Amino acid sequence: MAESNEILEQVSTALNQIKFPFFDAGLIDLGLVRESTLKGNKLTVSMLVPVFDQSVESDLRQQIEETLTQIDGISTVEIIIDVEIEHDGRTRDGASAQVRNVIAVASGKGGVGKSTVAVNLAVALAQSGARVGLVDTDVYGPNVPRMMGVLQLPQAPSADGKIVPAEAFGVKLMSIGFLVKPEQAMVWRGPMLHNAIRQFIQDVQWGELDYLIVDMPPGTGDVQLSLAQTTPISGGVIVTLPQDVSVDDARRGMEMFRQMKIPVFGIVENMSYLEIDGKRIEVFGSGGGQALAEEMGVDLIGQIPMDSAVREGGDSGNPVVVNVPDSASARELEKISATLAMRTAVAARESQQQSIPITMVEE
Repeated sequence: MAESNEILEQVSTALNQIKFPFFDAGLIDLGLVRESTLKGNKLTVSMLVPVFDQSVESDLRQQIEETLTQIDGISTVEIIIDVEIEHDGRTRDGASAQVRNVIAVASGKGGVGKSTVAVNLAVALAQSGARVGLVDTDVYGPNVPRMMGVLQLPQAPSADGKIVPAEAFGVKLMSIGFLVKPEQAMVWRGPMLHNAIRQFIQDVQWGELDYLIVDMPPGTGDVQLSLAQTTPISGGVIVTLPQDVSVDDARRGMEMFRQMKIPVFGIVENMSYLEIDGKRIEVFGSGGGQALAEEMGVDLIGQIPMDSAVREGGDSGNPVVVNVPDSASARELEKISATLAMRTAVAARESQQQSIPITMVEE
């Protein structure tokens, strides 16, 4: 018994020397190890991790196995990993009460591919295994329905205003584009905008979601303010082009987030470069996203190349992460989605300040 207890103590120490990506703490201190069971020379480690990420899981398994099999008395290690997305701890009302995290995707101006990025991030997160919703708050120019290939809701809103969202690629969707004719111009002022945003968030039957991605309209105005007043936002992402003019506008978007006390998870530089015959052509200049990130004290979390497949996917309603998953743009978008999931988990853990105790069991 004493020998087994000693082995389990060594296991605990060893596991706590392994850090989970983006977290500045060991697996034990983070509460990610739920149980370690020793039976003979076989050790079973059960874990609960905060993100769906196959590469992270694979690296973690390898690191744990290599570390623990060096302990005398352990010849075999079985690692059981389940996923549970962290909740940011913020209280939400209405149908959005079951939403764990809300992530806003914004830009300071139009034409930078913000909606394209939001759509592909949402789909990539859903493909990883997460429960994802996507709300299009660009009332004046809703593009999400076309980009997702869904032009109407599955049923009309109920008499009390409750809405069943559309769904595509495993993502639940809501947009003003589902409620008006394509040619209809939205000539709305502040109060009408506020009511619409409130309904999109609180009256849509989202169900349980790990992430609700909010595609915000360009600029800084009534919709952004209404959104901040309607639901607590876990964090934001700024989309920019490399050129100075776009970066100037993106800087305003950053300041908007800061004034609304919304953490910025990172900057995404879209249309960073065009590659032809192995040669990289910087159509919109270079370095803008990195310079802004350094100036504002945040990270540049991705640089998406120009790719006709991205545009074709948006026009056809078949996002590039689904349609051409092996393309450079799709791989970069998937990398950004994984980084975003990890940063959301870190922010949620910091918000909750929670720690799950480990249980050691000897059989």
